[in-house]
Amino acid sequence: MTAHQVLHNELATVNYHTVEGYIHHTFHKPVTGEPFRTIMNTALDYLIQQKGTKWLSDDRKNAQFAPEDITFALGDWGPRAAAGGWKYWALVVPEDIAGRAGMRDIVEVFFNMGVRVGIFTEVEAARTWLLQV
Repeated sequence: MTAHQVLHNELATVNYHTVEGYIHHTFHKPVTGEPFRTIMNTALDYLIQQKGTKWLSDDRKNAQFAPEDITFALGDWGPRAAAGGWKYWALVVPEDIAGRAGMRDIVEVFFNMGVRVGIFTEVEAARTWLLQV
């Protein structure tokens, strides 16, 4: 498994797995606002540049999204991601109950954009699924 580090800071790490063609982001703590948008846009730009189709989200340490982050994800980022070739999303849900509940509507919207979604509580199960689709 060969990975290229796209971004790393105190908030998140983003790697692109070159052979398997997927982005893997890990939030290290709750992220919102401009830092959230920067992380997601940086990862998406790289996915599109590499012509990848898969995304592994490790959101275990994230919390409930702020309304402006949901607006960004659903109205801007998601449509650009789907148009850029994103097809498969392995989501490791937040440990935070409110954060986990907030993902429901987001998952549904992305599914309606044509993204096949797998929902998990463990990273390895998510990775296994992502590599099989």
